[in-house]
Amino acid sequence: MITSINKEAYPNTLIVILGQDNGRSEFEEKDDVTRVKDKDGNVIGFNFFNVDKLIDYDKLPNGKVELNDDELAALNKKLAEAGFDEKLAYGKPTLVYGYVKTCEKHPDSDHLHVTTVDVGGEEYQIVCGAPNIAQGQKVVVALPGTLMPNGAQIWPGELRGVDSYGMICSARELGLPHAPQKRGIMVVPDDFQVGAAFEPTKCDELIASGKITL
Repeated sequence: MITSINKEAYPNTLIVILGQDNGRSEFEEKDDVTRVKDKDGNVIGFNFFNVDKLIDYDKLPNGKVELNDDELAALNKKLAEAGFDEKLAYGKPTLVYGYVKTCEKHPDSDHLHVTTVDVGGEEYQIVCGAPNIAQGQKVVVALPGTLMPNGAQIWPGELRGVDSYGMICSARELGLPHAPQKRGIMVVPDDFQVGAAFEPTKCDELIASGKITL
């Protein structure tokens, strides 16, 4: 579940994204709530308007929003009052540490690699274009359903004919203040736990101290 706010473009509106929009969407609006379905009838999101009546809008950041329990309960109460049957729930972290189990050259590219990444009990195939990607690394992985600091959403896709289920991230893509300016994914220390949620402050401190060099 991605929750975000754009206070300039869509003031007093909370956007909840539950799935990828793969075609023409259908909208149903009831009492300041719009439910969004994809072309197959799957619910892929909600828009909450006049959201300051439900939660403290002024205290929310502009961009990605991490809802607390009270805020989530207020949104679910609003959904029920508006007559929608769905209920919002927290999902697993989507920005996590992963282990690169395999790394092979892309069959149709001279710079892309096809990797298999373990993210703690699950493995994903991810196509990566970083020059420093290699088997045996621990990295930061943006799984499908991630909202990146620059506003990009990560969903399953295809690169040069090969399926890719996420993104292996650079420090710049993660928005870290001390991110190196040269190209390449960020490799984290070996003692980081595979599957654990990404810790931006910890990683940035390690970059600043020279313990993470890219």
